[in-house]
Amino acid sequence: MNLSLEGKNAVICGSTQGIGLAIAEELALLGANCTLIARNEESLSTAVHSLDIALRQQHNYLVADFSKPDQVKAVIEKHVASNPVHILINNSGGPAAGPVIEATEEAFLNTFNQHLICNHILAKAVVPSMKKEGYGRIINVISTSVKIPLRNLGVSNTIRGAVASWAKSMANELGQFNITVNNVLPGFTSTQRLSSLIENIAKRGNTVVDIVEKNMMEEVPMKRFGDASEIAAMAAFLASPAASYVNGTSIPVDGGRTGSI
Repeated sequence: MNLSLEGKNAVICGSTQGIGLAIAEELALLGANCTLIARNEESLSTAVHSLDIALRQQHNYLVADFSKPDQVKAVIEKHVASNPVHILINNSGGPAAGPVIEATEEAFLNTFNQHLICNHILAKAVVPSMKKEGYGRIINVISTSVKIPLRNLGVSNTIRGAVASWAKSMANELGQFNITVNNVLPGFTSTQRLSSLIENIAKRGNTVVDIVEKNMMEEVPMKRFGDASEIAAMAAFLASPAASYVNGTSIPVDGGRTGSI
């Protein structure tokens, strides 16, 4: 099985912590040159220096705030002008939890821009070099909510579904160029995002965090939360030559929690 990413250039979004950073670490181990994108330059610098360079990889970073699509557009277009991109990891933090009926219109618009619009800007920027190189992997880290909506995540459920449909449409159009588009769907994964959700649920239910955690783990057949490295392993496979015929799919990495086949 060919998992080598030597000579491949990857752009990884939201990559200073959690799943994004774990994916960058895994791609670097496979030999990719990694460009990290996030809004905090200090955290980016720290993350870049933590990546493997045993295969003489060259890593760097770009500073962009995903709440400002025009800024993302300017940064990625400048980057691709002199750097071909073979792998794009679309990954951005989710919106605040809460019932959909309580969501504001602004929350939907902001999340739509941060996720779907920024994903589209990034894809449009990198696809020309993918076509030229004859190799492209666009991988979107979204959520199992595209299979079954999750409780108390009304805005996230809505926008994640839109991203999944966008990705399927893109996969249908780009497959002929040896460019695949796939979605990784993390389940309960031990990240700061999950900790925040658990705290929110505990507060709303007037209970303690430990009880919320225990109840959530009981929903997972493996009776534990996932590790970010386990999500990263799937993303790395999809980025590799070995996944050349995997296209237009959404793959849960959730310990079996999602209740659909």
